[in-house]
Amino acid sequence: MKIHIKNGHLIDPANGIDSKQDVFIAAGKIAGIGAAPEGFVASKVIDATGLTVVPGLVDLSARLREPGYEHKATLESEMQAAMQGGVTSLVCPPDTDPVLDEPGLVEMLKHRARLLNQAHVYPLGALTMKLEGKALTEMAELTDAGCIGFSQADQPILDTTVLLRALQYAKTFDYTVWLRPQDPHLGRSGVAHSGPVASRLGLSGVPVMAETVALHTILELVRVTGARVHLCRMSSAAGLELVRAAKKEGLPITCDVGAHHVHMTEMDIGFFDANARLTPPLRGQRDRDAIRAALLDGTIDAICSDHTPVDDDEKLLPFGEASPGATGLELLLSLALKWAEESDEPKHAVSRAVAKVTSDAARIVGLSAGQLAVGSVADLCVFDPAVRWQVAPAALASQGKHTPFLGYELAGQVKTTIVAGHIAFQR
Repeated sequence: MKIHIKNGHLIDPANGIDSKQDVFIAAGKIAGIGAAPEGFVASKVIDATGLTVVPGLVDLSARLREPGYEHKATLESEMQAAMQGGVTSLVCPPDTDPVLDEPGLVEMLKHRARLLNQAHVYPLGALTMKLEGKALTEMAELTDAGCIGFSQADQPILDTTVLLRALQYAKTFDYTVWLRPQDPHLGRSGVAHSGPVASRLGLSGVPVMAETVALHTILELVRVTGARVHLCRMSSAAGLELVRAAKKEGLPITCDVGAHHVHMTEMDIGFFDANARLTPPLRGQRDRDAIRAALLDGTIDAICSDHTPVDDDEKLLPFGEASPGATGLELLLSLALKWAEESDEPKHAVSRAVAKVTSDAARIVGLSAGQLAVGSVADLCVFDPAVRWQVAPAALASQGKHTPFLGYELAGQVKTTIVAGHIAFQR
């Protein structure tokens, strides 16, 4: 199909474009920007007057819940959520059931995703067998099956020697290891940020040092091995200072933050709102402000949805017993735009926000996605920046309806999502 998107405001941070330009698509690729290629005759014209056209979003953490947790969500429901959110590429952690520690499981997931013909799915393979933190997986075989990196998800490695060997292995073959810095013992049973709010509510806490102690270990191992590490879901000011210093030192690290943590603090727990039960926990205002500053100065490379759909049976419980997690695929764009809207540096703020969920995220994974260069795969998101929509269960395609943003009014409604040159969603 040949598609002509006309009169839209094109924002493509990777190529420095922030202006009104037409986009021409043919054979699943970008055929032209601004001017139509010779002989181009569109079979479909999309009038994007008043709309913004950006590369399809790249989400660095989206749990699709298959295989094993279909009662929480299905591949069909979450891929539809991705389309409604303008997300065309997503990375899924390995903590499925069974765990993604064998090539056959990875191939099955990718095959199922291809059949749906929607978002591109990039699985992370398990770093250790069954995520038990003991025996390393066959990383080479998992890479051949389609894994783009290796992770423990939220499961700790108790033996630091195992992590050292994993990083040595990864360095040898130039793999990226994705780690969430969380000491396995400090705050092990915690459900909220250690501080006055948790104390007042009688909730067990997770201290900031659970993040910083783990970071010190990871960074020292990176110094020794030279392995490339992506730090997942940073949450504290102290942790970000360590990352900032490590980057200045030249260590091969990148990091992301969950969209919820860009906006919310421990105060949003309110009266034990289980929708605000997240991993890592929402922290203090100082931490939230540090996250925003780190996004501006480049310490944090990308914003992800940290999409973790949870069903009613596991969420409608007392705060301390509820399962952590929130739906986020459909909120990622709007929450990134909200950060731009509230930025202290409004000039080019929208372009910077778009970069954090497109080209900057794609660079971490090593994808050519997240940009609209001529010849690149035609993954696009067309949205209306003026439309404000209310976050409500009925508005979400995801099977998981729980998010701390329920009731919020957010700007930016996706109108069309194009994946590899075909219209996968149109409102």
